[in-house]
Amino acid sequence: MTETVISSANKKVVIGFDRPFVIIGERINPTGRKVLAEEMKMGDYSRVEADTVAQVGAGAHMLDVNAGIPLADEPAILAEAVKLVQSITDVPLSIDSSIVAALESGLAVYQGKALVNSVTGEEERLESVLPLIARHKAAVVAISNDETGISEDPDVRFEVAKKIVERAADYGIHHSNVVVDPLVMPIGAINTAGRQVMHIVRRLRQELKVNTTCGASNVSFGLPNRNGINSAFLTMAIGAGMTSAITNPLHGEVMQAVLGADVMMGHDPDCARWIRKYREPVAGTGVENGRRERPRRRRQKADPG
Repeated sequence: MTETVISSANKKVVIGFDRPFVIIGERINPTGRKVLAEEMKMGDYSRVEADTVAQVGAGAHMLDVNAGIPLADEPAILAEAVKLVQSITDVPLSIDSSIVAALESGLAVYQGKALVNSVTGEEERLESVLPLIARHKAAVVAISNDETGISEDPDVRFEVAKKIVERAADYGIHHSNVVVDPLVMPIGAINTAGRQVMHIVRRLRQELKVNTTCGASNVSFGLPNRNGINSAFLTMAIGAGMTSAITNPLHGEVMQAVLGADVMMGHDPDCARWIRKYREPVAGTGVENGRRERPRRRRQKADPG
């Protein structure tokens, strides 16, 4: 049973096979958000603050922080964003950049054990990111592509993930600190994209014994009612063994699907989290849904952290 521990200065989240599914909030990312990008570039982080509070309030267990803005000082902006977010919330962070100098800048100011997003199977990326992960004793997202691109063959993507896990071990990085992203492709363009992910996730869990994550909203790109597709995908992915995802916690139906999947997987003992979230009190009676509250036993592993 593999467990990946991510922490802030005073709070930890555990991603694991027998743990509740971990939601990593995706909103602090200027990609495709022109207003946010311009604000961050000009040193205005008010929207970052609002997104932090909203995502944690909606139930995110971690937050992804990205500062990928063209023609901007990404290392400086990412470090500033990481410091700001950590001053607002104690949930752990995923430090997200394709620029190694930005990752290093974010890690330098981070308090706790971060998740770094990401490393690929490309040799140059492996040689530059893995030593950084080892030096900071962080965990890392391993994305299943390399110099040849993204294969539509799930077994090829599995081999790329295996290569990354093995190379990480060469740097003293235990497989529990490698969280593999099997790459979710748009199902509207590749009809087998969902089955590909389920196949890879099962192999990653059974053979490499690693935790998994993904950019969940990619699966619905270009389709109407994207949240419906995202919810269905996450429920099935959790059933296949996926243990976390980077997604938008502000979408209620997506969060409901994740909570329901946790119930079905036995990761919500006595349905405690589901009941706390959805049971409505009967006004003025002290009774909820026709049943009087009873003292609850202390439960273990009801939350990811």
